[in-house]
Amino acid sequence: MSTIGYENWAVDLAEVGPVYPFQGSEVLMVVLGVIFWVGWHRIQYVRESAHLEEARGMGEKEKIDKMLERY
Repeated sequence: MSTIGYENWAVDLAEVGPVYPFQGSEVLMVVLGVIFWVGWHRIQYVRESAHLEEARGMGEKEKIDKMLERY
């Protein structure tokens, strides 16, 4: 089974061109990578915001707000 379209490797690879798997799908992989990256950051933002809001409810509100403002 070949993912790059060559069944016989007895050729001059300098003349063949790209010899990596899934050639031609680079744009799709970049788009999927960017979507995953943005989605990951969105999920982290939502989770960390919920955690910080929960922390604001504990203890002395003014003291916690002052500590969180430094970061």
